[in-house]
Amino acid sequence: MITYDPLWKTMKEKGVTQYALINKYHISPGQIHRLKANESVSIHTIGLFCKILDCSVSDIMVYNPDPDPEEEEKPNTCFSENDPI
Repeated sequence: MITYDPLWKTMKEKGVTQYALINKYHISPGQIHRLKANESVSIHTIGLFCKILDCSVSDIMVYNPDPDPEEEEKPNTCFSENDPI
C-alpha cells in the first residue's frame, strides 16, 4: 500500500500549507483529499508536489507492503501438523 505520510512532514519542513497548495499552486482540494485518504493519484500530481516542495518522491510517498492474508488466517495453536492427536 502506498501512503503519503511523508508528504505532510515534508510540507511542514518546507513551510508549505494546504492553503498555499490550493491558492498559490492551484492544487485541487480533491487531490489533497485523495492524498490524505492514501488514495491513488497520478504520477503527474506526484511530479507537481516534487517540484513545489523541491524534494524527491521518497519525501512524498512510501510503500508499505500489505499484510499477507494467509498469515492472518493461520490458527494459533500449540500443536504442529505432525503431532499425533
